[in-house]
Amino acid sequence: MSRKIAAFLIILGVFMIFEWVNLGFNLADGHPTGFYVVHGILIAVNIVLAVVLGIIGWRGLRGAAKQGGPVRGRTGDAG
Repeated sequence: MSRKIAAFLIILGVFMIFEWVNLGFNLADGHPTGFYVVHGILIAVNIVLAVVLGIIGWRGLRGAAKQGGPVRGRTGDAG
């Protein structure tokens, strides 16, 4: 994984957390309970996905820094 992709994943994760938390605070009152349950589940799932993307990006960034460049897959015979 290249540094650009790793940085993109971290930025995407931060953006997703910001957007979904903001949505949670901006939900209007007066909707049925099902509306809040569905949106609560959407917010929770997307925050978990954002954290996972951030962790993958962070590990990719650390791996690229240790390697001195992009982390590459195994090279050799394709078999």
